[in-house]
Amino acid sequence: EIENIYRNMDMPAQRNAATEMAAIRQMQEVQGQIIMAKKFPRDVIAARNRILTACQRKRLAEQAEYEYTRGDSKVTGVSIRLAEAMAQNWGNMDFGFVELEQRGGESQVMAYAWDLETNTRQTKIFSVPHIRETKKGNYPLTKPRDIYEQVANQAARRVRACILGIIPGDIVEEAVEQCHKTLVDGEETPLVDLIKGAVRTAEKDYQVPQESLEKYIGCKAEAFSMNDLIRLKKVFNSIKDG
Repeated sequence: EIENIYRNMDMPAQRNAATEMAAIRQMQEVQGQIIMAKKFPRDVIAARNRILTACQRKRLAEQAEYEYTRGDSKVTGVSIRLAEAMAQNWGNMDFGFVELEQRGGESQVMAYAWDLETNTRQTKIFSVPHIRETKKGNYPLTKPRDIYEQVANQAARRVRACILGIIPGDIVEEAVEQCHKTLVDGEETPLVDLIKGAVRTAEKDYQVPQESLEKYIGCKAEAFSMNDLIRLKKVFNSIKDG
């Protein structure tokens, strides 16, 4: 058989046509979203009430904030789970991330949040090296699934920042306060007694002394917060599950 050396000459044209069609289709979808947002504008009061109602769910309230220790102080903030819940209930918003390209062992990624009604947009473009950091050293990622998980993990924080740049700050503060209220009201036992119970459980069931808990959380047991107890509960469940 004689090989046709010209068989692939039309591939670039086909690829460009497919790319152009995809771009046109995406543009039409965006235009449709904008038209629907203008046709059905946001009821701010109703949107606020939906967000606060969502924050009354205990599972969401438990995941509403991240917390870690920096030096002698704690750093807290709104988690991506709460940010997503607020964006969904705020309405007329498009948010997420797009991998722009992969080159030289890293991905160029764009995270965004777009209020389709007011045409307010937040974007963040950043690079994600295809490297996983471990205590034993760094090693490159080669499998597509590992690369995607690395990109998604890095993009989640940027998406959260974009969402929080769109939704009014007073709404965010009310949502966080409602999550705190949900956690407190859901427990009839005072926080002091909950802390003592967690310390007793750690020592009796898991042979973990109070000093280790304090080192892990980063403060004395008397200063543990409800978020700290939730963190310890997750650790205890992980140990129980092996």
